Amino acid sequence: MFSVTVRDHMMIAHSLRGEVFGPAQRLHGATFIVDATFRAPTLDGHGLVVDIGTAAAALSDVVGELTMRNLDEDPSLAGVLTTAERLAQVVADLERALMMPAQAGQRRRIAQRLRGKLRRGRQPGRNA
Repeated sequence: MFSVTVRDHMMIAHSLRGEVFGPAQRLHGATFIVDATFRAPTLDGHGLVVDIGTAAAALSDVVGELTMRNLDEDPSLAGVLTTAERLAQVVADLERALMMPAQAGQRRRIAQRLRGKLRRGRQPGRNA
């Protein structure tokens, strides 16, 4: 199995409904490191899993749509509990949609092999 990962980051504001989220029920900011990993069992005729420049540009476009925004006010996320796991799914779905036209010959492969991953970014001034 071969894989290529592109990385970016986003800073968002949101709140999480439900007692399980404790103080995160209030509006708060979060920084996420965003990875989009493309996998394939074999390389294509050019020795690629995916064009890394196209993948990085698509991820940047996706992150640009979400960063520096209050996700609670985003109509496309209405009713969505924006946990890190759900945001990883949103990023992967958006990335997949953006990659489809650019990688027409690899559509099936990309649709089956893209995985989104979010990690909490370290916030300045924090020791965590």
